[in-house]
Amino acid sequence: MSEIMMHTDVERILVSAEEIDRITTKIAAKIDEDYKNADGKLVLLGILKGSVVFMGDLMKKITLPVEIDFMKVSSYGAGTTTTGRIKIHLDLCRSDLSECNILIVEDIIDSGKTLSYLTEYLRINGARSVKTCTLLDKPSRREVDFVSDYVGASIPDEFVVGYGLDYAEKYRALPYVGILKREVYEKN
Repeated sequence: MSEIMMHTDVERILVSAEEIDRITTKIAAKIDEDYKNADGKLVLLGILKGSVVFMGDLMKKITLPVEIDFMKVSSYGAGTTTTGRIKIHLDLCRSDLSECNILIVEDIIDSGKTLSYLTEYLRINGARSVKTCTLLDKPSRREVDFVSDYVGASIPDEFVVGYGLDYAEKYRALPYVGILKREVYEKN
């Protein structure tokens, strides 16, 4: 799929590259402030695959020492709606979890089930602290009582792609977040 075709599949840009840059700068400054006197290690825990682009930009702007790690978790099947079941495909395996202040970095919060589950899972497994950070939040889709500690932007209930977010593994490399044209995902 060519870059031109990817752009033409986007109905409109919802969060521009410039806005994303401002968001990551603002969140990084808040993280620096919140963790500057924290005991333990600050570990950014990226949820694969969607958070990779956001986490990469975010960690470059955090001035504190950070470590990174990853988990692969899903609540989506092959389509555009959540199954409601959380599956851990790649777990966090650290012997020093009790020394870690885990900051889960996610691309988007929809139902809230995945981050709610992961937060509790990491606490039960002994993390020193657990907070969450998301680029995008769809509060209208929330199915559980969950509020992220750091939120880049609240967005309407639209199917979005770009900046790590995908549809069928496409569109992740777009430098912005855009609304995918309905006919693209309804034809499949």
